Order: sequence, then C-alpha cells, then structure tokens
Amino acid sequence: MSTIVERGQVGLPTSWLGVVSLAIGSFALVTSEFLPVGLLPDIASSLEITTGQAGLLVTMPGLVAAVAAPFTIAFAGGIDRKKLLVSLLVLLVASNIMAAVATGLPQLLIGRFMLGLAVGSFWTIAGSLGPRLRPGAEGVRANALILSGISFGTVAGVPAGALIGDMFDWRASFWAGAALSVVSVLFVAALLPMLPSANRRGIAGLPKVLARPKARIGLLAVLAIFLAQFAAYTYVAAFLNERSGISGPLLTTVLLANGVAGFFGNMLGGWVAGKQVNAAVISASLLIGGSALILLVVGSNQFAAVTLVIVWGLGFGMLPIGMQSFLQSAAKDALEDMQALFVTVGQIAIGTGALIGGSIVDYAGLSGAMVFSGIASAITILLMLHPAAYSKRA
Repeated sequence: MSTIVERGQVGLPTSWLGVVSLAIGSFALVTSEFLPVGLLPDIASSLEITTGQAGLLVTMPGLVAAVAAPFTIAFAGGIDRKKLLVSLLVLLVASNIMAAVATGLPQLLIGRFMLGLAVGSFWTIAGSLGPRLRPGAEGVRANALILSGISFGTVAGVPAGALIGDMFDWRASFWAGAALSVVSVLFVAALLPMLPSANRRGIAGLPKVLARPKARIGLLAVLAIFLAQFAAYTYVAAFLNERSGISGPLLTTVLLANGVAGFFGNMLGGWVAGKQVNAAVISASLLIGGSALILLVVGSNQFAAVTLVIVWGLGFGMLPIGMQSFLQSAAKDALEDMQALFVTVGQIAIGTGALIGGSIVDYAGLSGAMVFSGIASAITILLMLHPAAYSKRA
C-alpha cells in the first residue's frame, strides 16, 4: 500500500492516522509547556530560588520558540518531515528528564530551552501538514484536529502538574511529562507516513511570503489579537478576585471551564473556518474583545462574570484554527514558511502581551488591560475586513 503519492501528498488509508499522531504530539508539547505553572512555588522553595526566577521556566520556552521557528526553515532543508518531528519529540523527552533531575535553576533552564526548541520547530512543521495529509476542503478539519492537542494540553497541563505535584513532588510532574512525550514519539513514529520535504527554498522563502499583502495583514492580525488575549487574560484571575469576589476553588473551576470552552471553540472554529475563514477570525476577536469590555460593566455580578470568562474561552479556542487557516490561504504554496512566521509573531505577541498588560495594570489598573484588549480586538476585526484580506491570490 503506497502512502506517498504524486506531489508529496499522502494516501487516504494512512492520512487521518497521521493527523491523529500529530494531535497527540501537540498535546504532549503543550502539556509539558504548561506543567510548571502550578508548580512554581514548590520549585522555588525546593531549589531555594525566588518565585520570579522560577517564572523563567514559563518565559524561556516562548522566547526560544519564536527564534527556533525561522531557524527550522533555514536548517531543516531536505530532511523528511516524519524523521524531523520524531527527533523533535525525542528532544521533548530529554527536556522533561533534564527538568526532572535538575539540582538547580541552570539545569532547569537548559531543559526549558530544549523544550522551546521543540515547540517552535514542531509547530513550524506540524502546523503546516494538515492540508498536505488531507488535501482540499478537509485540510481545515485536519488542522483543527492537530490543533485540538493545544486545547487538551492547555486544559490538562496546569491542573495535571499541580495534582501530581501535590500527590508526590514537582519532579514527578516532569517525569510524567517525559512518559507522555515517549508515548507521542511512539505514535508519530508508528502512524505518520514518510513525508519528503516540500520546501527547497530555505529561509529565502520568508521575505517572499512577507511581500504578499494578505500575508502581511494576517500577521498584523496575529500580533493584534494575541496582544489582546494575553494583555488581559494574564490578569483575569486578579480581575475576578478584585471585582467579582471570585477566588479559591471557585476561581480554579472558572479557569478550568474557560479551558474546556476553548476545546469546544477549537471545533467551532474549524467548522466556521471551513465555511468562511475571515469570519472565524472575526468571530473569535468579537468574543475575546467583547468579553473583556463587557466584564468592565457587569464584572461585579458573579454569574455574569463566570459566563463571560467561559465565552472568552470559546473565542480563544476558535482563534488558532481560524488564524492559521487564514494565513495558509495567503500562502498555499509556502505553508511551512507561513507557519514559521505565524509561530514567531505569535510567540513574540504572547510574551509582549503579558508585559504590556502588566504595565497597563500598574499604571491604569485592571480595567485598563480590559480596555486595551477590546481595542486590539477591534483592530484585528478591521484588518480582517480590509479588501486585501479577501484576496484569492496565494
């Protein structure tokens, strides 16, 4: 049974299994990325470092991933994509083991640096494979399934890390991450067909993609909407505590509900993007920015606040598949180049968004971060309504 057909597309018997294997890989990556969030106090106490220093475990992977994405395009060359992805997931295993056995902050940061390399490179390659594994209209559905690993990982990563840490210790959480990573290696190795590289341009293809008006609009939209999300949502727990009187177990439940809503948002975003890709991004932006702004008005009502945070999660769940589908429509002939730019701009926006949000909160209070989110979301919508955003040229 042949798995590779003309132009590097994959035969039908194996293609959906390959998509599932990439979803498992993305779940392992995102779960590993978020594992330390609920463990920072324990890690800081155990290694006798400050909580702020422990926070570098969250910052490091994002910054490294932003740099790793274009370098993947530059140096991946003609490497078969299956072999490359398996190697990156092996690196993920090593990163978790390094963190689990770390005796100090330097070893922990080395492990998280390795994770950042795996995250940036994996998403650059795997995020562009949906249309290749399932050509035509089913490419959006394939992308949605691959990206569902993000939703599962986001929902599972923080509570799973905290739960395992409470039952055993923080090192056990990283050992669990390593075990999950081994499972992802096995699935990708067994289920993903061989995929010869279709990118012979290397890093020289990136400027050509940036020369396209639709691509530039899409990347500006990525910057705006990720700033909108992370400038405000990073501080939503503080907002709910201060304005809504929500804290403790109830707060944890609300944030978990936000993550679960994100999972369903991923499926909804895939459906909408399959119909009209611009509408998926616009809908996600409306839900994110609208929720932030309405919270300012009704945030003192606990029921209303909880409802809006859940709606917010639905919107953010729609965003990755909607945004990725839009960008891929702008560069159908250069999917890996476009994906590398998406990963780089997205990761920069995530880090910058939290920084901008913190500055706004310090000078204008929590309400200022919500207003900023609404404005940045509105800018995203305007970009998606620009005539160039509806161009059929790729």
